[in-house]
Amino acid sequence: MISRTWSRKSMAFAVAIAVLSVYSMVALASPGQKMSGELSVSGQVTVNGQSAISGATVFSDSTVTTAANSSAVVSLGKLGRVELLPNTTVKLSFSAGNISASLDSGRLQVSTLAGVSAIVTTKDGAAVADASQAAAFMVDVECGDMRVNSQGGLVELRAGGKTVQVAAGSTETAGTPQPGTRCTRLAKPGMAGISGGALAALLLAAGGAVAAAIIASTQDGDFTFGGNPIVISPAR
Repeated sequence: MISRTWSRKSMAFAVAIAVLSVYSMVALASPGQKMSGELSVSGQVTVNGQSAISGATVFSDSTVTTAANSSAVVSLGKLGRVELLPNTTVKLSFSAGNISASLDSGRLQVSTLAGVSAIVTTKDGAAVADASQAAAFMVDVECGDMRVNSQGGLVELRAGGKTVQVAAGSTETAGTPQPGTRCTRLAKPGMAGISGGALAALLLAAGGAVAAAIIASTQDGDFTFGGNPIVISPAR
């Protein structure tokens, strides 16, 4: 009788210890768990210094870097996604309802869903998207300054103690640009934002117009470039 009683007590005690151990493990593990996203890559991409491939898991507080002619997309499920353009280094952090990025170089595009806030910090300031509605914006530090372009949502540029609303389809800047080898923006005033192909097309069109003008003028035997016309004698 006594042995059976002790046996039952021992079993009950063992079960209690097992249950307590399980709850303790869950309690200890939950605070340390980090959210994760799925990575899609094109070209050479590293995560925390290690080469990464599409389908890899990216945990919060990871540093993602893209090489030249390479890009990466970190899909964060219900939070949204972050796209890294070539020559970009950023530390990504995310939690329930928030995406945070510290951009060291390059360009990135952030897209959030309604109910999710986002902030991208650089040495010159911070781009902040409100959680009240979905947002999409790009932050560019490729030329040394900070440029924030909004495609939608409530986006602000906070820099130098000031806050500026970035309306959809517009760009706001902070800091001083320093063009270098990794900067693809055109330095000439009024030409920023024009791609190399568009610029080539403009130059080609201008060259064609000049050529047409020369041909038209030679039909009359005259060249006029300002000042008196030069007459070419048929005898020559």
